[in-house]
Amino acid sequence: MSPEKASVVIDLSAEEQEKLDAIQKVIDTYKDKEGCLISVLHLAQEIYGYLPMEIQQKIADGMGFSLSHVSSVVTFYSYFSMIPRADHAIKICMGTACYVRGGKRIVDRLEEVLGISAGQTTSDGKFSIAITRCLGACGLAPVIMIDEEVYQQVNPDKIEKILSKY
Repeated sequence: MSPEKASVVIDLSAEEQEKLDAIQKVIDTYKDKEGCLISVLHLAQEIYGYLPMEIQQKIADGMGFSLSHVSSVVTFYSYFSMIPRADHAIKICMGTACYVRGGKRIVDRLEEVLGISAGQTTSDGKFSIAITRCLGACGLAPVIMIDEEVYQQVNPDKIEKILSKY
């Protein structure tokens, strides 16, 4: 066998293959249309549930982009997730206003209370933590968002009370 390429056989479930086929159809539909990467990413996330590196690579290859370009879009926009969605997605703003008003202390407290790091999901699938660049509520900093609810002027002492609602 040539050292340049080794073939790898991966046994995919029927459901997994259906998702990959659906994503390929989306790529085929949009690959020759300029400015459609975000639309493809949205649709792929709806199909797959999140955007792991393997899916980002598939999109990059199919759309003619580098993986770094696709990943930079995925990590810039808070809507996109690279981890499986938990029952409740916690997004912590680390934009300038939130950061200088204590955003890092909020991250530290959430990680401590939930026993996970940013970018992870709790073992029971209940919560995930994601760092975002901006949630558009700079005047209310620091802010976190759980699902679609925004919590303003959060401090580490409020974390457990906020989480108890879920």
